[in-house]
Amino acid sequence: MDAGSLAGILLALAGILSGLLLEGGYLGQVIQPTAAMIVFGGTLGAVMLQFPLKTVLAAGQRLARVFLHRGDEGEALLRQIVSFANKARRSGIVSLDQELPRIADPFLRQALTLAVDGTEPPELRRIMEVQMENAGEMEARIPAVFESAGGFSPTIGIIGAVIGLIQVMQHLDHMDQVGRGIAVAFVATIYGVGSANLFFLPAAGKLKQRARDEQRLKEMALEGVISIVEGMNPRMIEVKLESFRGGKSPGPEAQR
Repeated sequence: MDAGSLAGILLALAGILSGLLLEGGYLGQVIQPTAAMIVFGGTLGAVMLQFPLKTVLAAGQRLARVFLHRGDEGEALLRQIVSFANKARRSGIVSLDQELPRIADPFLRQALTLAVDGTEPPELRRIMEVQMENAGEMEARIPAVFESAGGFSPTIGIIGAVIGLIQVMQHLDHMDQVGRGIAVAFVATIYGVGSANLFFLPAAGKLKQRARDEQRLKEMALEGVISIVEGMNPRMIEVKLESFRGGKSPGPEAQR
């Protein structure tokens, strides 16, 4: 669980609701199913019109990554590549063929498969960079879905407010209900602006960071495999790959 994401959204909601209560309001004033239906239904429809259905569904699946994070995968990847480098140095790169079925990361597995098959470093780099570029284009569309939702929802919230005001104006003969009707009408605006700035746009930013982290891991894996093919010393490989993790100190295997 990403504590920062969870704490952030809870803090934002707590601050807004606390302000409402301190001003003498109550929770029921901002819970309006009709307004939610207009805002979220309209936003989803607009997003589906802008993006292919496959991209929208993929964005929904990636949503969990805003709140869930697998931790520092760079350390595990570095240790794995260094172990491959040590084995290749002792027994030759062909010996890594036995390791392929146990590699969970498909990108690393494919890169290492090409290396074992005797692919030259320049060609190996070209093939895997094309794959990274294609995967990166798909990943870039996911945050764009939430950015679009953040752009559409405030406007659709205004549409919901106008619809509510139209209903109010049709019943001006009941003046005692006009004020309450206007207040209810503006709840749609709250939903639209609130969802955009408290969820859709921040989620897009977090997913961009997640995508960049994954891209860096792929770059790290590719550099590691190419270094193994080129016969680089395992300790030098570890020092080289540490730069992808923010220049942390080399581990024990590099310091021996």
